[in-house]
Amino acid sequence: MGLLDRLTKKQEQNKTQIEERMQEFLSLIRVYLQAAVASEPKLNIVNVNMLPELKVFKHSLKIATQGRLGVAEKAYAKKMLMSQYGMSDKIFSEFDSSVRRVCHKQQDVQTFFLQFSNYTNDLLMVLTSTLQWKLRIPSYFRGLLRTSIREGVKDIMTKTDWTAADTFQSCVRIRKYVSTFKYSEECMADYAFPMIMIAKGAKPKK
Repeated sequence: MGLLDRLTKKQEQNKTQIEERMQEFLSLIRVYLQAAVASEPKLNIVNVNMLPELKVFKHSLKIATQGRLGVAEKAYAKKMLMSQYGMSDKIFSEFDSSVRRVCHKQQDVQTFFLQFSNYTNDLLMVLTSTLQWKLRIPSYFRGLLRTSIREGVKDIMTKTDWTAADTFQSCVRIRKYVSTFKYSEECMADYAFPMIMIAKGAKPKK
């Protein structure tokens, strides 16, 4: 195998690893949110089959139900996200509030997860396309990267003179989702930081 072939193979392997790590992170986020949904009393969810990723998480780790479905699972997922990805306690409070704000009945749950998925995709797309060279800062300058991401989030929420029309439309959608979820800019940046670090091929933990 020639040098070019080896480099190409390594790049493909790195890309696959990054995609897998991103899916692992997003899956754990969905597990947390599904657990938050299950633990919400007014939704009266007692069948774990309604929440497929929570079901797999619960059964694979053999997490016993504590009083209400979702309570123990949410605590477990939160602990993993904090230890593995350095996420702050505040972001989980805002996640919980968004579930209570949007999900008043079981029929609202699917809409919530669709909106959250679209919010995630738009947020990551806008940040990676607008920050550009700033995201090429070496991963060990974590403080500088965090500052750049926070500035990027502020632009998403306030800037009106975007050159690219599709970027502006994505920002408009993000603002609508944020208005629905009531996420703070700090929460948005803290959520984006692990995804950006994973996309750079670095460990996201602080």
